[in-house]
Amino acid sequence: MSGTTATRRTPRGLETRSRIVESAANLFYVKGVNATTLDDVRLASSTSKSQLYNHFEDKLALIHAVIDVQSKFVLAREEQRLRSVKTLSGLRRWRDALVQANSLQDGSYGCALGAMSIELSDTDEQSRRALNASFDAWQRILVETLTRLRELGVLTEDADPQRLGTGLLAALQGGYVLAQNAHNSEPMAVGLDMALDHIGSFARS
Repeated sequence: MSGTTATRRTPRGLETRSRIVESAANLFYVKGVNATTLDDVRLASSTSKSQLYNHFEDKLALIHAVIDVQSKFVLAREEQRLRSVKTLSGLRRWRDALVQANSLQDGSYGCALGAMSIELSDTDEQSRRALNASFDAWQRILVETLTRLRELGVLTEDADPQRLGTGLLAALQGGYVLAQNAHNSEPMAVGLDMALDHIGSFARS
């Protein structure tokens, strides 16, 4: 519990901390990390200045907490969606769910982890390392999925799950950025389709 002390481990203290982190995560996602102030977070979470600083000594401590929470959420979502994928059609359904979610907000805001990475990776080493670890974990989930498809005979033996997983994640994150700038999910859909078409080229006939 970075930025906290043992006195804040009461149920009430944990609820307050969780509310602060959730409010900050929403603001960071919509407004951006740099554009969000601690006063913005305080107002959104209905906490006093003393409450906020009682849990987080500064904005950087809050940022690190948000990265932790957002990473756990995204990775749990991806693990749930991909763990049962046993066909290329299942991989397409994973793609469809991501694109549909992005299209509901007209492509705006992008990936929560990707957006924070763009803002923080060159300015805070702790944030960069934490986000890099999250992307590594995300890539491993994709690699494990593709490895499973190869073991099941869906993909041929010459398919390289490591390279294909890296390319798929790169297409996804690049798609998020282009969709965000265009305010349209189409670039994301195209990027993922091209990556999946390449994976499909290794399909066992």
